[in-house]
Amino acid sequence: MAGKILIVDDVSSNRIVLKVKLVAARYETFQASSGGECLESARSLRPDLILLDVLLPDMDGYEVCRRLKAAPATRAIPVVMVTALTDDAARVKALQAGAEDIFAKPLDDLVLLARVRSVLRARETQAELGLRLQTYNDFGMAEPPGQFAARAHIALISGRPGLAQAWRRDLAALLGDRITIHDATEALDAWDNGVPPDLVVIPADIAGRGDGLRLMSELRSRHATRYAAVCIVLAPGARETAAMALDLGANDLIEESAGAAEMAHRVATQIARKRQNDRLRATLEDGLKLAMTDPLTGLHNRRYALPHLARIAAHALGAGRGFAVMVLDIDRFKAVNDTWGHAAGDAVLREVAARFRLNLRAVDLVARIGGEEFLIALPDCALANARKTAERLRRVVEERPVAIGEGASISVTLSIGLAMGGAAGVTPGGTAESVDSVIAVADRALLRSKAEGRNQVTVSRTAA
Repeated sequence: MAGKILIVDDVSSNRIVLKVKLVAARYETFQASSGGECLESARSLRPDLILLDVLLPDMDGYEVCRRLKAAPATRAIPVVMVTALTDDAARVKALQAGAEDIFAKPLDDLVLLARVRSVLRARETQAELGLRLQTYNDFGMAEPPGQFAARAHIALISGRPGLAQAWRRDLAALLGDRITIHDATEALDAWDNGVPPDLVVIPADIAGRGDGLRLMSELRSRHATRYAAVCIVLAPGARETAAMALDLGANDLIEESAGAAEMAHRVATQIARKRQNDRLRATLEDGLKLAMTDPLTGLHNRRYALPHLARIAAHALGAGRGFAVMVLDIDRFKAVNDTWGHAAGDAVLREVAARFRLNLRAVDLVARIGGEEFLIALPDCALANARKTAERLRRVVEERPVAIGEGASISVTLSIGLAMGGAAGVTPGGTAESVDSVIAVADRALLRSKAEGRNQVTVSRTAA
């Protein structure tokens, strides 16, 4: 399943309709009919998202959301609220309570599912950053003290005459941040060579249909603006554009008709989240590079990999999901060093590591744990997908020789052992495998790959 979603509504038919739509999209669903049941289910199930109706028999959805966000065990669970009310006050109240968004009934399936995908992607990214920071702290490396936060920079992209000026006036009255107005082309050039903004507000249609979405995609593709938050402003009823914007990476959507209070709250929320993620990235980049990175390949080393894998395993077991572990070895690597020299061997290791990074997800763990030996872990991964990933890694190493300088190149191959852990990997006796056991099983599978001719993937018999 793509994620666990808790549906909260006191009308059973509403819950059933939502369940059918979400299950068709491959989400796992749970149901609650009251605020109290929602709070209890959130604590016990730890869903990835809560779809929460405003009108409930025991307390309203706003109060439920506030209680969820006040409790340490549930504060990180994103909430999307649903209401029959359509006024600005209801929308602002939901956002102030901590909701990611609020949708009016009847629900638009296209936009709702796009928002669900967007929220779950953001949650996955934040969870992964948090998981890596926990691993960092386990090594006794304290998180650096928070620095004084300067005023945020909000960039408004001009569309229709006067629209950006109206936004600036409204935001300036409610926020203490620096607000600038830019032409789309000029902004890209300026930010590439200077300090990028914290958040960019872009009309979906700047000069023509879809211009705003193309600009957002361009921002996401450039190093300077990759992590800038983006809010897309939509005309009323632009449902297809809304869904496309979310799927392309918009952090939030703002309707043109939204009041100043709603717009300011959405902007401030995205700036706060962006800064939190920036702090996490900075902490990890500065500390982990020094203590937990292999200097030759730039991959994580064994010191980092094993505790992080333990956290992946614990998370998988708690969520009832599986994870995959691969142990990989460059075939006949000693012969490379003996024939071509250690500089050539180093070039092979760097190139193989680079190909791994290009062919794995951001959430996957890849580490060099020995001379020519690597460890890869795939969180929340089924056996079939793990096998495909292993075969892809084997192919991308085999298919193209590694350049070693002066016009020379070397063809190398990989032997791979694959094992499953978590809910998908169990010992013959039925108990969940420990991290050490999963690695040992993968290592035995690796030995079979090498014994049976090398350049192949062997899946452990317990996982097959």
